[in-house]
Amino acid sequence: MGALYMIIGTLVALGVLVTFHEFGHFWVARRCGVKVLRFSVGFGRPLLRWHDRQGTEFVLAAIPLGGYVKMLDEREGDVPPALLEQAFNRKTVKQRFAIVSAGPLANFLLALVFFWALAMLGTEQVRPVVGAVEVGSLAERAGLMPGQEIVEINGKPTAGWAEVNLQLIRRLGESGSLEMLVREVDGDQSQRLQLELTNWLKGAEEPDPIGSLGIRPWRPEIAPVVAQLDPEGPAQAAGVQLGDRLVSLDGEPLTEWQAVIDRVKPLAGRAVLLGVERGGEQIELPLTLAERGDGDKRRGYLGAGVAGGEWPPEMLRQVSHGPVEAVGEGLRRTWTMSVLTLDSLKKMLFGELSVKNLSGPITIAKVAGASAQSGVGDFLNFLAYLSISLGVLNLLPIPVLDGGHLLFYLVEWVRGRPLSDRVQGWGVQIGISLVVGVMLLALVNDLGRL
Repeated sequence: MGALYMIIGTLVALGVLVTFHEFGHFWVARRCGVKVLRFSVGFGRPLLRWHDRQGTEFVLAAIPLGGYVKMLDEREGDVPPALLEQAFNRKTVKQRFAIVSAGPLANFLLALVFFWALAMLGTEQVRPVVGAVEVGSLAERAGLMPGQEIVEINGKPTAGWAEVNLQLIRRLGESGSLEMLVREVDGDQSQRLQLELTNWLKGAEEPDPIGSLGIRPWRPEIAPVVAQLDPEGPAQAAGVQLGDRLVSLDGEPLTEWQAVIDRVKPLAGRAVLLGVERGGEQIELPLTLAERGDGDKRRGYLGAGVAGGEWPPEMLRQVSHGPVEAVGEGLRRTWTMSVLTLDSLKKMLFGELSVKNLSGPITIAKVAGASAQSGVGDFLNFLAYLSISLGVLNLLPIPVLDGGHLLFYLVEWVRGRPLSDRVQGWGVQIGISLVVGVMLLALVNDLGRL
């Protein structure tokens, strides 16, 4: 079932985003008097095709990994004299600029629409209440205490943990002061804390912003009763059964599930004695914990899980907006994510953020499937983020991308004449090399995650 969601989610995501992007080019080209020869969603062998009254061929092709709009252009073939005024290359710099920029702008508009819909639908968020603070951590040195709720970070409201994580991600690789406004869960008095960052998580391959500050979010206590077993995990091999209650590990009592996690984590590869309660009787099972991760991320793995606990109503917050207010929220989120995407690319370029964080088609497919399986809201959220990423990446000033063409047009506007075909050809070759290199790097990262 998960594979089916992944396939359908990926096809829907790519279909919607590519179609909307290319429609932006198509719509503005028509308004500028350019004859559009073909509008294709996908590449390769056409599966479905038809023509409209203006002679444009619409194609649905077999390989759903992109699309294109082909316009009448003298650089790509002979153009009848009667159609010269409809050729793309005969249009003014401003018109060509508008046509090319319309694709990425369409992606930002689509993200805005999705965020607007999500703001009206509303979301249930977990209040960002601190459950525990690690000794010696940045959070402890700043004075953060368990039971406090994080209200703002650097002046930005944090209604839930997702917003906390988002604001922290914006500071990855940086040095300086991080301001946090906190208050007691049942109190009205607020307190401002200063956390001093120094090259914070610079170059980290899998940054954990909240955990690296020494913050553990509050969670309801969950009884350590086994509800899931990894068929290839140590627990199953040792004889642990569904419904068993874990009561001890090497003689130390286990009262709730978080205690199990804390005890297992530092014992990677170690032989332990697991005490379980089954049918009113207690038995001890010897087993060797498996290992997950490498280096500093190496941790113990038991291969057992529990059912989710019930959240108290006071720890949940319903956030929704009216139709008009949702427009402002949609604009805010679109702008925030656009700036964050661009800033992350800059940090990767300067080594402040590891290029291991770059994701390719495999990761996109997995996230598409997981979000589609999770529900409409999560899938729309994923589509909005992906649409913004597509818009930002296409605006990068790299030849072969929309941003590269815009750069050529800007130079043409300043000089009063276009760059020579030779120079543009060099630029295209460099652009292709860069794009292929980045795609290969993203694919290697994907395979590494597998």
